[in-house]
Amino acid sequence: MKKLIYLCVLVFASCATSKFDKVNGVSFVASGEEVAQHHIDPVLKVGANYAAVMPFGFIRDLDSPELIFNTDRQWYGERREGAKQYIEKLHQNGVSVMVKPQIWIFDGQFTGNMKMPSEEDWEKLEASYEAFILLYAEMAEETQSDIFCIGTELKTFVNERPGFWNDLIKKVREVYTGKITYAANWDEYAKTPFWSDLDFIGVNAYFPLCERENPTIETLTEGWQPWKTKMRELAKQEDKPILFTEFGYRSMDFTGKKPWLVDRNQMNVNLKAQADATQVLFNEFWSEDWFAGGFVWKWFMQHDQVGGHADNRFTPQNKPAESIIRRQYTQVKKSSL
Repeated sequence: MKKLIYLCVLVFASCATSKFDKVNGVSFVASGEEVAQHHIDPVLKVGANYAAVMPFGFIRDLDSPELIFNTDRQWYGERREGAKQYIEKLHQNGVSVMVKPQIWIFDGQFTGNMKMPSEEDWEKLEASYEAFILLYAEMAEETQSDIFCIGTELKTFVNERPGFWNDLIKKVREVYTGKITYAANWDEYAKTPFWSDLDFIGVNAYFPLCERENPTIETLTEGWQPWKTKMRELAKQEDKPILFTEFGYRSMDFTGKKPWLVDRNQMNVNLKAQADATQVLFNEFWSEDWFAGGFVWKWFMQHDQVGGHADNRFTPQNKPAESIIRRQYTQVKKSSL
């Protein structure tokens, strides 16, 4: 009888692990200062076991091949020195890290539309981008970071230069021994050609779900079904788990219509819509065995100074959505009671 009870406990523990052992992550936004313990405490309080650390490179325009990175003109957290300090502090607190170098194009132009006018410019961009990625891949290995992301929302670059990306993945593997992914936008992941060479199918999950001003749990749930079916099929086809390299919603009306919007519109604040959309995403994905988890977009270091009930931006901080995230992310602790 004791053996039977013991076996039941083991089976239960195994099921609990498969259900709750997810990447419960936040996208930890770079700042101009070093990260201190009081910056990490809110990450721990929300129950996150992962953080994405995001050093940046900058490009002047969509057709410019010059990528500027790791310079003193950047914020501390956007360059190598700062990213390493962030990672070390997160690791000291038991938080795993995905290193996710990103590009910012002047005036917020969409990186997926970046396209060079000539072969010469493509080659210049490739040389610069490779140096950018390998710099941070080496840092990821040095800091023993758990996941490395080779790019974010670079649809045209990927489509136009597939050979470059195949070579880049091989070069990253030579210097970094952890898991590798790529953060494909919601409208490009299905045609990204190199998933078989990576460890996760990375998706920035800003899928349009419904056009209602005040979306309901029911309409949001219904809106997910076709997207969810396609991701499940791709995960099975590639035999790779889906990882939401970014997910989140604006706290505003129509939050499910175009979740990718980053403009500074004056849309009415709608805290309930953000909270409900976040809850539905958790309901739909976190119990799926083909789904690895994800990173909330976005989480600022200065927790007490951001978000709040008058803010219609992405951050869930100091809003009802933060409580939704905490409840989901801390389930692993509850399951062990």
